[in-house]
Amino acid sequence: MLIYLPKTELYFDVVALVMTGISELYAIFALSELNRKMGKVLIIDDEKQILSLLSRIIGLEGYDVYQAASCKAGIRQLEQNDPEVILCDVCLPDGSGVELVTVLKRLRPLSEVILLTAHGNIPDGVQAIKNGAFDYITKGDDNNKILPLIAKAMEKATAAYRQQQAAVTAVGRQYSFDTIIGRSPAIQEAVALARKVAATDVPVLLTGETGTGKEVFAQSIHRHSSRSGKAFVAINCSSFSRDLLESEMFGHKAGAFTGALKETKGLFEEADNGTIFLDEIGEMAFDLQAKLLRILETGEFLKIGDTKPIKVNVRVIAATNRDLAKEIAGGNFREDLFYRLSVFQIHLPPLRERADDIPLHVEAFVPALSSKMGKTIRTISPDYIRILKQYPWKGNVRELRNVVERSLIIADGDVLTPDSLPLNIQQPNASANEAYAGFDLSGVEKMHIQKVLKYTNGNKTETSRLLGIGLTTLYRKIEEYGL
Repeated sequence: MLIYLPKTELYFDVVALVMTGISELYAIFALSELNRKMGKVLIIDDEKQILSLLSRIIGLEGYDVYQAASCKAGIRQLEQNDPEVILCDVCLPDGSGVELVTVLKRLRPLSEVILLTAHGNIPDGVQAIKNGAFDYITKGDDNNKILPLIAKAMEKATAAYRQQQAAVTAVGRQYSFDTIIGRSPAIQEAVALARKVAATDVPVLLTGETGTGKEVFAQSIHRHSSRSGKAFVAINCSSFSRDLLESEMFGHKAGAFTGALKETKGLFEEADNGTIFLDEIGEMAFDLQAKLLRILETGEFLKIGDTKPIKVNVRVIAATNRDLAKEIAGGNFREDLFYRLSVFQIHLPPLRERADDIPLHVEAFVPALSSKMGKTIRTISPDYIRILKQYPWKGNVRELRNVVERSLIIADGDVLTPDSLPLNIQQPNASANEAYAGFDLSGVEKMHIQKVLKYTNGNKTETSRLLGIGLTTLYRKIEEYGL
C-alpha cells in the first residue's frame, strides 16, 4: 500500500515498512504524524460540490479538514476541533458569513478566517476583513491562489497560538530542580550543573535527544535564578519559517510587510529582564543567527522595518538535539554563535542510559494521569516495569509518558500489567506477524478504539491523536466496526 505525502513529495510503502519490523499501526502512525503537523482547516459552505472539492484539495496538502454546511454547524465544529484556519462562505442557509466572521473571531481570536465570496461580492470580503477576517478569495480561484493563502493564514495562526502558549505558564506547572525525576548519576550530575549555573546570568546550552526534558531544565534554571519573578518565554525555532521566526523573535513595525497593520512586540521584548528559551536552536536560519549573536554581545536588536535599536536585558537558554559541531562543519551554524551560547553546556542523558529511573517516572505518571481519567491504580506489575526497562525509548521521557497514558486507558482493573502495553513494546524483537500471532487483530483494534473513544467522551480529534492515526483513518475504522 503506497501513501503519498504531498508536502514531502515522497511515497511511502506501508507494507515495506512492516516487512522491516515496524508494525502496520506504527507505520501508519509515523505517516499520519507527518500529515497532521500541517494544522486544521474548517470549511463552512452549503454547496456540496464546492465543499467536497475544497476538502479534497486542502486534505491532499496534509491538513486535517473539517466540514460544516451552516453557521450553527460551523460554530459547533469550531468549538469541538479548534481549527487554526476557517474558510467561510458568504451566503449560508442560516445567516451571513460576513457576520459570522465576528462570532468566529470572538470564540477563537487567534484563528484566522478566510471568506469565500461569489463574483461581484467583493464588498462582502472587504467588510469581512473589517470584522477581523484574514483575507477573502473569490469562488473559482485556482489552487495557486487558495493554497498559498491558507498556508499564510495557517502560519500566522500557529505562531499566535504558540506565542500565547509560550507567554503563559500553565496553572500548576511549576518547575523546580526538586521535581526533576531521577537518581541515576547521569541525571544527578546534570541537575547539579544546572543548580550551579542558575545563580549566574550566563547563557546556557542544553543538549540531548528529543524528549529528554530540556524545557523542564530551562524552566528550573529560570525559577532558581535572580530573574524568577520575571517572564519566561519559550519558542521552538523549528516551528516557524525563517521570516515568521524573525517576526516572532524581534517583532515588527507597522507597514514593515504586507499584513503588518500595527506594531508588534517580539518575544525578546516580552522577555525583557527575564529569560528566553530558544528550543531547537540548530534549526534557526543562518542569517538570523547573526541577529541573535548581536543580542548576546550588545543586548540590542532591530525590529523588522525599524532603524532604531531596542535595548533588552534577557538571559538566553538554548537547546538542541543536533550535533552543533557537525552543523558548524557543514556551514549550517555559526561558530561564533556556538561559543557565545555554550558558555555553559549541559548534556541531558537519554532514558535508555538510565533505565533504573524508569520506575520513578512511571510512579509519578500513574497517579497524575489516572486521577485525570477517574481511575484508581493500586499496583504496577513488576513484569510491566521489567518490559519498560528493556525498551530503547527513542522518544525518551515524552514517549514513556504517552505509553503509560495508553496503558491506563487499556487497563480494566486496578493493576497495570504487560497486557496493557503496545505489542511492539511487549515483544520488541518480534516481527510484526509474530507480535500479532494468536490474536484477532480486528477484534483487538475495535476494543481499543472503543476504549479510547470512551476516554475522550467521543472527541474524535483527541482519539486520533492518542491512537496515533489520522482522523480520516479513525472515521473509516468507526464505520468499519460500526462504533
